[in-house]
Amino acid sequence: MFTDRTNAGERLGRVLRERGTTADVVLAIPRGGLPVGRAVADALSTPDHPVPLDVVVARKLGAPGNPELAVGAVGADGAVWLNDALVERLGVSEGYLERERDRQEAAVREKLTRYRAGRPPLDLAGKTVLVVDDGVATGATAIACLRTVREAGADRVVLAVPVASPDTVDRLRSVGDQGPTASGASHRPVADEVIAVETPPYFGAVGQYYRSFAQVGDAEARTYLDRSPD
Repeated sequence: MFTDRTNAGERLGRVLRERGTTADVVLAIPRGGLPVGRAVADALSTPDHPVPLDVVVARKLGAPGNPELAVGAVGADGAVWLNDALVERLGVSEGYLERERDRQEAAVREKLTRYRAGRPPLDLAGKTVLVVDDGVATGATAIACLRTVREAGADRVVLAVPVASPDTVDRLRSVGDQGPTASGASHRPVADEVIAVETPPYFGAVGQYYRSFAQVGDAEARTYLDRSPD
């Protein structure tokens, strides 16, 4: 479906331009989201409106005895999303969740420090922010990242990916951001819009839809942040 992540980002950028989607900031979920995010930021940039690229980081909360199974995710600001149904089915204790959250939140902060290399985070207050990854399977990490962006004061939050599970896209469009409304409840979705180039009906893993899906190393990932919009 896609040659590699850069090709996927270029195709996603074309789709976004055709839809008239604009952004003040593009935030990539590292590491695989950075080549995609770089291509998208370049595609949306104009001479009068260069779109900067930064990162938004979250880590999944692994299930007891099965760290690859996400029972939730946490962002750098402590924003947490839990798969309540899975937590209940597995009988995951509050104590375990607190310990796992603290451990993964520390890992997120360390990763942000490594990627930003002393640069301050971009100001998201009142901005339209595009969150980009190379694909979405369960959506746990994406939800934590989107909530982190909301907490940073973004006015409009859009998730854009080359490929996603159709079931997950439907769920992302309905998940609330847990923020208060005038009535004290939250009805605002975690993302104002979810855009995917492809949503295959028999979705497997994200890597299935790329000819080249090699791991992106930290050194390579940082090069995408060091470049200015083309």
